[in-house]
Amino acid sequence: MRWLILAIFGVFNLAHPLEAHESRPAFLDVRELAAGQYEVVWKRPMRGEYVIGFAVDWPDGCVPKANSEQQVPGASITKMLLECGKSGLIGGTISIERLAETSAEVLVRVEFGDGTSQTQILRPASPSMVVEGPRSAFAVGAEYLLLGFNHILAGIDHLVFVLGLTLIVGGGWRLVKTISAFTLAHSFTLALSTLGVVRVSQAPVEAAIALSIVFLARELVSVREGRPGLTSHAPWLVAFVFGLLHGLGFAGALREIGLPRGDIPMALLAFNLGVEAGQLAFVAMVLMVLAAGKRLLYAALPRWVELVPAYSIGTVAAYWTLERILAA
Repeated sequence: MRWLILAIFGVFNLAHPLEAHESRPAFLDVRELAAGQYEVVWKRPMRGEYVIGFAVDWPDGCVPKANSEQQVPGASITKMLLECGKSGLIGGTISIERLAETSAEVLVRVEFGDGTSQTQILRPASPSMVVEGPRSAFAVGAEYLLLGFNHILAGIDHLVFVLGLTLIVGGGWRLVKTISAFTLAHSFTLALSTLGVVRVSQAPVEAAIALSIVFLARELVSVREGRPGLTSHAPWLVAFVFGLLHGLGFAGALREIGLPRGDIPMALLAFNLGVEAGQLAFVAMVLMVLAAGKRLLYAALPRWVELVPAYSIGTVAAYWTLERILAA
């Protein structure tokens, strides 16, 4: 039965070859300074020394001025002043050239003078967006709900941690309490970090998240060898402690996206609910595969097969740990 879970892990591993959260979308941040005038930050990911060649196609009448460019680890950042005349951006279309030729994504965020914002993810199949203007709190919440859902499903390291918990705890009420403790903890630190109450460097946090997965892999080996550890006896405690850490990881992505000044509570709540929806969808998928395995697999598996998921998870997590420590 456990080979089915290994298959799930393999699918994610093939889709995100050992990259975890390092694969981030390009980010276009547009902030209104005055009528028809905008401050623009255009962040494009780099592969080695190569900057991904996206370009922004602005609406007619908008002219970028005063460009400056700098490179930071893994990205190139261009800053500019955008002049759009009295009509401004509202009603215009922003497009990303050459996006349709790639498999990448671009997160576009336009913040208006009243503090409201419009956020949208552009993909190869839909490389443009119409700037609609100030939006309702409900519309902002819907956008951040989708952003949170997409973020957790792209966060392979967080999903592997949840997978490890599920394999150790199994189903039933204990799993409900364990996932609830994880949710409560990372919701708490996500809010504190995003609002600036807690400030932690992201690089050590990402390395520590990888170490938390190494710990779970070791616990899973102990369970398979008949020596249950702390996670088997008090899974909610382990989930809560490491959930505080994972919440700081979620906050790094949310800080990069930014929060609309006029709707911070709604956006923060919606993003967290989106994260939870994606997490619960993943847990449901794992449980369905386990249930299907129980019905389809009757023969006893060799003992070494039972250890394959634990050692696979531990090996990848150890790689992430070393990679993130060396990159810090």
